[in-house]
Amino acid sequence: MLLDGWRDAVASVAGRILLAAACWSLVSLALRRAHWARRVDDLFGLVNLPVSPSLFSTALLFIVAGAARRRMRAALWLLLAFQAVAAGYLIAVLVAIMTDARDVRDLTALGTVYLVVNATLTVAVVALLWLSRPAFSSRLEPGARWRALGVLVVGLAVSVASAVTLTLLFPGQLTGTTRRIVWGARAALGIEPNSSEVGWKRQQGHHWVAALAGLISAASLITAAVVFLRSARAKAYLTAADELAVRGLLLRAGQRDSLGYFATRHDKSVIFSPRGDAAVTYRVLAAVSLASADPIGPRSAWASAIEAWLAEARLFGWFPAVLAAGEEGARAYVAAGLKALPIGDEAIIEVAEFSLEGATMEPVRRAVRRVRRAGYTFTVTRHGTLSAGELAEIERSAEDWRGDDTERGFSMALGRIGDPADEACVAVLARDGDGRLRGVLSLVPWGSHGLSLDLMRRDREAENGLVEAMVAALAQAAGDELGVRAISLNFAAFREVFSAAERVGARPGARLGARLLTFASRFWQIEGLYRSNARYLPRWTPRYLCYDSALTLTRVALVAGMVEGFLPALAGPRERAPGAVVEYGGREMPFTEAVAAQRRSAVQLVTPRRRLAEQQRVRYAKLDRLRGAGMDPYPVAVPRDSDLADLVDRFGGLAPGTRTGCRVSVTGRVRALRDHGGLIFAVLREGDASIQAMVDRARLDPAAHRLFRAAVDLGDHLSVTGEVVTSRRGELSVLVDEWRMAAKCLRPLPDGRAGFTDPDARARQRHVDLIVNPGARRMLTDRARAVGEIRRFFASRSFTEVETPMLQAVHGGANARPFVTHINAYDSTLYLRIAPELYLKRLCVGGMRRVFELNRNFRNEGADATHNPEFTSVEAYEAYSDYLAMRDLTRDLVIAVATAVHGAPIARRPGPDGRTVDVDLSGPWRSVTVHDAVSAAAGHPVTVATPQEELAALCRKRGITPPFDAAAGALVAALYDELVEPATTEPTFYLDFPTETSPLTRAHRLDPRLAERWDLVAFGTEIGTAYSELVDPVDQRARLTEQSLLAAADPEAMQLDEAFLSALEYAMPPTGGLGVGVDRLVMMLTGASIRQTLAFPFVRPTPPPTPTRRG
Repeated sequence: MLLDGWRDAVASVAGRILLAAACWSLVSLALRRAHWARRVDDLFGLVNLPVSPSLFSTALLFIVAGAARRRMRAALWLLLAFQAVAAGYLIAVLVAIMTDARDVRDLTALGTVYLVVNATLTVAVVALLWLSRPAFSSRLEPGARWRALGVLVVGLAVSVASAVTLTLLFPGQLTGTTRRIVWGARAALGIEPNSSEVGWKRQQGHHWVAALAGLISAASLITAAVVFLRSARAKAYLTAADELAVRGLLLRAGQRDSLGYFATRHDKSVIFSPRGDAAVTYRVLAAVSLASADPIGPRSAWASAIEAWLAEARLFGWFPAVLAAGEEGARAYVAAGLKALPIGDEAIIEVAEFSLEGATMEPVRRAVRRVRRAGYTFTVTRHGTLSAGELAEIERSAEDWRGDDTERGFSMALGRIGDPADEACVAVLARDGDGRLRGVLSLVPWGSHGLSLDLMRRDREAENGLVEAMVAALAQAAGDELGVRAISLNFAAFREVFSAAERVGARPGARLGARLLTFASRFWQIEGLYRSNARYLPRWTPRYLCYDSALTLTRVALVAGMVEGFLPALAGPRERAPGAVVEYGGREMPFTEAVAAQRRSAVQLVTPRRRLAEQQRVRYAKLDRLRGAGMDPYPVAVPRDSDLADLVDRFGGLAPGTRTGCRVSVTGRVRALRDHGGLIFAVLREGDASIQAMVDRARLDPAAHRLFRAAVDLGDHLSVTGEVVTSRRGELSVLVDEWRMAAKCLRPLPDGRAGFTDPDARARQRHVDLIVNPGARRMLTDRARAVGEIRRFFASRSFTEVETPMLQAVHGGANARPFVTHINAYDSTLYLRIAPELYLKRLCVGGMRRVFELNRNFRNEGADATHNPEFTSVEAYEAYSDYLAMRDLTRDLVIAVATAVHGAPIARRPGPDGRTVDVDLSGPWRSVTVHDAVSAAAGHPVTVATPQEELAALCRKRGITPPFDAAAGALVAALYDELVEPATTEPTFYLDFPTETSPLTRAHRLDPRLAERWDLVAFGTEIGTAYSELVDPVDQRARLTEQSLLAAADPEAMQLDEAFLSALEYAMPPTGGLGVGVDRLVMMLTGASIRQTLAFPFVRPTPPPTPTRRG
């Protein structure tokens, strides 16, 4: 943090007064004849500042002011020395006046007062400066003062000698040799006496002599200052060991800042936090310590790295500044005491969202087409895959294409190509039809999944639009081939100015600012960079300039322009000599090998630290014990020659104490353990069969018996070998003489007495549910029987099973919200199907008379007791059939499935007392029209002719809120959904729905206001539906078009499927179609919820643990 308190205020005021004096000294060069200007000189004279109009004084004051503002201790000593000498002189003059020891005839009363005030202020200034010593903490590097002092002394000696010589030759008004020598020396030092000074009235030399001497002295002082500043700038650049440490930080936390990799530039210096877990990279130029981008390392360690950097800047008297800090970095620098100024925005392409489609991308799309038509090809690859010749070709071509332009970049450029340590960088190479390299992009890594643009060059004779084509090729290849998610492009300075000027109703000030920047763009690429980046529709991220105080802003801006290549500057360091050796992993190795090893170790993912419960720790210890005893806890195979179910069938019912003499090897999961010391009983379960393993110390090797006692837990899979016997209580057992661990269970199973009953836990841990709840396994077996019977049922009736696409370009077949995905190869949106209906109908058009499909559908809806986002259904279509024939077919299907599951045409349902009740399904099933069912449920007659207003009033009476402006058919459907379906128990067919609710259904043959459709409902849940399919292509197109227009932005509405409508125009025969939800059918037959019928029902996802990097 910057210094606080009054000492800091004294140091700041001193620096500003000196700067003001220097500025006045410069201005007064043109005002030396103005009488009032001398009054200003007198004001500065009160604090003994030599502001006389001379080049030497001006240069001296500017240098001392700069040094004071940098809190340099040398400036403090110089000021103290000067003020002390002045104080001694003034005190001596005052003493002489008071003792009449001096001729004061030329001194007026006002002059006397001036001397008194001058002396008083001088003493006060000396005291304040002395007490403020801690504020001047900046030190010079060793040798700096002596080198600069040598240059200054020599230069001033030349100046004084020249001035004295010229004064002796051309004395002007001066009389006496001593006076001429003094005047010449003072003129050379910028303290030329004026006529009002005591003893110098009418004693003046030639002005041109003073001017020439001042010029020589100023040149000497400036030269000394340059030597001084260069000495103070002598900070070691990035060494190989430093760069390796920076790369390590980037591998661990480089994903935060897209500019992080540029910290490895060889013309930067680095300072680390005290713990080495963060760093700031910077370059010192013109007394400015210019950092770039955000600190490197984890966010929590930034503050200590920034403090170390600021402390170093204070120590050497540098002005701290940061170029191109990100939002987080700017906050950290501001928290450390700097100020932040937005200077532009960085363009970032999100790879997943990049597309050449759309009107806004037309310019880029047109450029890409033009370049590809010209025969250009593009290669996107890592630098590490390029040969030395290819890298040399890139470097040579990039240099040739640059021509005489200055190399740009500091905060956003690496400044090198082909370094073996940069093999993770990415190159985009554009070659013409003849194979010549015509353009190149080079990008550096941005964490694990990003790239940041380093170099963009093209042959000026190449096809126009080549850069756009290269960026498009990169964005399209980056995700699949490189695993890249974001690409940082160029930095657009003052982007917000251009953006504000383009808005409707932009203020005059915004437009003026844009015009000024457009003019400046003739010399620097400002507007051009903005326009070239904006065409890719990037995400703009702000970048900031951070600085110490407003007085340093101009200097910082100039230095930023110098390091970025916009202004001339001294050349940076030469490239590091190849073959550097560093220490890594406890041994010395070449730098490039260390970088490769560091990268390999860093990408190894470390499993997050787990907190194990006590029982888990015990089981892990037993795992180690098994391995220590030489037994593999997870072997590839174990002895097994019999199923437990077969043994139970074969030997069940034996008398207690029976020895069969049959030796077997069986496996099973341990479900119970009873340890009686020498004899251990373990109940093994396999499927629904169980057997007891008797582990007797008398029959088993003692070490094996001890290991069994020590290492076997509930849940373990065991293999036991021995004779089949019955215990004294008659329990079928295996008398063990050999055992093996088949698979060690590392988590305790739920308490068998308490059970595993929580529904959410059972759904999330389905594997545990299947272990401890036999009913869960039986449910999956019942479902498998149901699915198998559905296939047999349709196959026995000559239906052909088909498979239609899961991924569809248009979502249709039902009104439901789809899941949306994206195919990168074609840059197109796809949908997981919500129903197979439209594809199956296209097969019917093609001549498939009887078809069915049993498969998954997906609907982007919630999960509850009757719904799952993915579900299984069967749809079947039969030509020359109708919905009434489908009704009979569906009843036969349900009865066949019930018989396959239960052995009889029944549904097992929970009764009022919680016990299971068998419901007979073999009898006739009711068929009721929708309007009759609604009339009975609502207690009010409802027909197809009932007006909309009456139906709306009936809905309100029943507390039903239908959709806004719903038609009569939709209101009938709303009443049916709320009143009829939930109240239905026995299987019932509800027929003849309103036409507007069934856009894919044929109009009723007797009343076109109705649709030939039924829904099968049982036990409060819809099981299936069937239609007399609409095969009229004209009517079908009209209905779907009308529905699409009315739905507007409704995401559940079907889209207009032109492929289906076109297929229908080839003529589809009269057809009946049905659809039955397999999950709901199993629910109906077993009385279970949808979660219980699925092997893995959908549950709300829990975020996975985040892996960390090692290295």
